[in-house]
Amino acid sequence: MKAREIIKLLFTHPDELRHIVTYFIWHEKNRDIAAKKEHATSGWDRATMRRCWEFLDMTSRSFSAVIKELEGDLARVICLYYLVLRGLDTVEDDTSIPDDVKQPILRSFHEKLSQPGWTYDKIRPEEKDRQLLVEFDVVVDEIMRLEPKFRDPIIDITKKMETGMADFCHRADTGNEYSVNTWEEYDLYCHYVAGLVGEGLSRLFSASGKEASFIGDQLVLSNSMGLLLQKTNIMRDFREDLEQGRLFWPKELWVKHGFKHPKEMCEEVNEKRAVGALNEMILDAMTHAVDALDYLTLLRNQSVFNFVAIPATMAMATLEVCYTNKNVLHKNVKIRKGQAVQLITRSTNPREVAYIFRDYARKIHGKAKPSDPSYVPICVMAGKVEQWVERHYPSFVQIDSNPGGGFQARINQNDRRSAVLQREKEIDAKKLGRPVVEEPGIPWDLLLFVVVGILVIVAMGLGLAWVIATYFAN
Repeated sequence: MKAREIIKLLFTHPDELRHIVTYFIWHEKNRDIAAKKEHATSGWDRATMRRCWEFLDMTSRSFSAVIKELEGDLARVICLYYLVLRGLDTVEDDTSIPDDVKQPILRSFHEKLSQPGWTYDKIRPEEKDRQLLVEFDVVVDEIMRLEPKFRDPIIDITKKMETGMADFCHRADTGNEYSVNTWEEYDLYCHYVAGLVGEGLSRLFSASGKEASFIGDQLVLSNSMGLLLQKTNIMRDFREDLEQGRLFWPKELWVKHGFKHPKEMCEEVNEKRAVGALNEMILDAMTHAVDALDYLTLLRNQSVFNFVAIPATMAMATLEVCYTNKNVLHKNVKIRKGQAVQLITRSTNPREVAYIFRDYARKIHGKAKPSDPSYVPICVMAGKVEQWVERHYPSFVQIDSNPGGGFQARINQNDRRSAVLQREKEIDAKKLGRPVVEEPGIPWDLLLFVVVGILVIVAMGLGLAWVIATYFAN
């Protein structure tokens, strides 16, 4: 960060600056993939795998950091999985490739993962990940080294994804300028490019033994987790995609808001209606928040949890900063760096992540205005997030750390719900024939004693002052 940004952060968001300083001073990496002791799982001792790690850094620094924190060989597997899908996505994104050339490449991409030496150098120079495909043989070499339990899910997901991408590319090239027309098609597109990614990750988590075997079968929750992230990116990247001649906002949406062409949403005179469409996109992304929370509660490995939770909380933060924000129509809006670091340090357990989701849902609800066409649905969706959090992690139950280590639950006696909880405990204890154990409440006797003591000391002090004043006056 530049000095100007730090000074600005000091006066505008000092708490975020504190998190940045704390993170860079105290954060320790979970592992160093280049260390000799990690070579057996990271593959750093092989030139091909070292090049794959370099490509990961070049394609996405944010994902690179969280992938490298994964334990054991899972980091290497996810790295290769990411590079395979990034290569496929690069072919899809290159609009300079004719459809009759692109179709066979896309639809057979999974087969290339078993062809030693395969590369592709026909990507236009403007594509930032072009070099990955030029040297894709290093990825193929490492994929072929994987155990079948890892290689098979990667190839299977690639096959499913390439089919969906090819279908939508063909539609865009055959007269359909914007290939996503309805909300149903939008969900289907997001499933192909992100929901399947989530499905593949769940299968790899299970195959690694880091997570339970049933995680790989959570298709609905895995899909929702992927859709939350993808829909957030599509909403945020509106202007960038439009400038590149593509748009994934469903045509049904912008026609509904009175636009004949999506470029009209960028005109200042149309901002009010365009922001209405933007808010509806955010509402649609928020429908996956509860499923994302459900998925996170199933994870047991800390490194896997961090890998999934950090992008999810950042997605919620992005939805909040973009809600009713007309700047999204003109540029790429991102959360602050300090905010991102704060989310990284907080996203360590399901309870804390749930509270992060709740806080951003409340902020979105606070911004909502009755004049917004999606006002009622957005309030309902924020309420669903709030309801989920209160049901799983009720706010009147507070978690305190013990001096000797560990944690202890404490009931907030000022919350009226504590009386309901106490009554339920009494009923359960009576059924089981056990004595009722009351939650420690406010020690009124001790509090009264302290107050009286303070009043006595104050009275004695005032009396002494009066005596001294009277004596000197005489």
